[in-house]
Amino acid sequence: MARFWVCLAGAGFFLALLVLHSRFCGSPVLRKFAFQISWRTKEIPYRLDVGWPKYSEYFTGATFCVAIDSLSGLVYIAQRGDNIPKVLVFTEDGYFLRSWNYTVDTPHGIFAASTLHEQSVWITDVGSDFMMLWLHGERGTGPAKFNIPHSVTVDSSGRVWVADRGNKRIQVFDKDTGEWLGAWNNCFTEEGPSSVRFTPDGKYVIVAQLNLSRLLLVAAPPVGSIGNCSVIGTIQLADQVLPHLLDVSGKTGAIYVAEIGAKQVQKYVPMNSYFPSFGS
Repeated sequence: MARFWVCLAGAGFFLALLVLHSRFCGSPVLRKFAFQISWRTKEIPYRLDVGWPKYSEYFTGATFCVAIDSLSGLVYIAQRGDNIPKVLVFTEDGYFLRSWNYTVDTPHGIFAASTLHEQSVWITDVGSDFMMLWLHGERGTGPAKFNIPHSVTVDSSGRVWVADRGNKRIQVFDKDTGEWLGAWNNCFTEEGPSSVRFTPDGKYVIVAQLNLSRLLLVAAPPVGSIGNCSVIGTIQLADQVLPHLLDVSGKTGAIYVAEIGAKQVQKYVPMNSYFPSFGS
């Protein structure tokens, strides 16, 4: 019995040391566990990769965006701040490779793409060499009008999904013609979506809600239908983490979240039992 009380006292003392160290020394030990996952299924489809990246001291500014080059296995992170590297490059395993601090001022969004012969990274609006096929840009609340359009992604059937943050909805368009196909707004009564991405199998949509510090896992509709938004589960982050933009690895299905409040990027790994089609 005495041994039990000694062990209990020792565990309490160790926990108290962790709390004090986190508060006064800036340790990320407790911060990395400051999230909650809630699912309608019994299984938890994602877990936080507490070992990513290997060294977090490379985050020296407000991390606004992240992009995954799945073909090359690279993670590009853009951050804001004075006299700091604006773009950081990691491997998907979390090893830091390089950084640069030229040609970029205040990054907001980032996109990475690779072929077998070329790698490219697009930051914010660097894209004037593309031919414009269609345009929707009028401010308003009606169909095909926007209030702070914040993120864009394209699904495998050629539908363009736009996080219309100020209007608290996601609007959907045809990729080739620009035709308005529908909108989701029933999931966003509290806070509009700041980022939208699909899982590699196309079955789910990952949505970030900035001011709620929350990620949503939403069921993707079938081709030919938009329907209503149906939330499968949520990842609740700590207060003031502020997930801005996110990206999903096309190879592993891992979610990388750029958090401007916490000034870091975190990685969430899909559980193999829930996403059997994802493979390394």
